[in-house]
Amino acid sequence: MNPSSEDIAGMIEAESDLGLIFQTDLFIGREPSTPDNCVTIFDTPGRGPQLTFTKGEDYFYPSIQIRVRDRVYLDGWGVINDIKTLLHGKGQEWINGTYYSLIMCSMEPALLDWDESHRARFVATFEVQRR
Repeated sequence: MNPSSEDIAGMIEAESDLGLIFQTDLFIGREPSTPDNCVTIFDTPGRGPQLTFTKGEDYFYPSIQIRVRDRVYLDGWGVINDIKTLLHGKGQEWINGTYYSLIMCSMEPALLDWDESHRARFVATFEVQRR
């Protein structure tokens, strides 16, 4: 099973309206210093896995945080909200051999800060249910 960040990066990249390309302006786990405008996905703690009597039917509940950085405040705000619209409520699909029953936005997009290069950084957190 892949980290959720890897699977969700694939979902985001596949959404052609967002125009994001992995390792160009879409990253996992570490936000690079360039480009100015980018999206980074971080694996964050979720709740513990479900215990069942039948192994293989266990559900896991990781979470991810998505961070959008942009020189233009309103453009960054638009990207993080477009990602929220794409992911919130998505589910009942297989991605890289893992069944995703639900992706839910658990923390609305918000301004995190302005970095040292005066770029706005926005975050949103998503809970995932998968097996």
